[in-house]
Amino acid sequence: MGIRAAQLSRSKERTAEIVKEFGTGENDSGSAAVQVAILSERIKNLTEHLKVHKKDNHSRRGLMMLIGKRRGLLKYIKNRDIQEYRDLIAKLGIRDNI
Repeated sequence: MGIRAAQLSRSKERTAEIVKEFGTGENDSGSAAVQVAILSERIKNLTEHLKVHKKDNHSRRGLMMLIGKRRGLLKYIKNRDIQEYRDLIAKLGIRDNI
């Protein structure tokens, strides 16, 4: 198994953990809170990658798109249920800038 395959299996396991933690059920991967948590994990990983590879602008663009997607989902959660939004950003350690 190559390095890339090991990373994918690790991220699949991590995604399953996130779904269990933030989802309503074991297979609830579609709710907004779970999607925000998964995006936050990917953003964290990409941020670490960009600290090492400073000139990787293609990945930087991908990071910006992930941040925008997460911002939209957080805005949806905030408009629907403010308390759920506050709990979620506290749990994930995200600043409230929406």
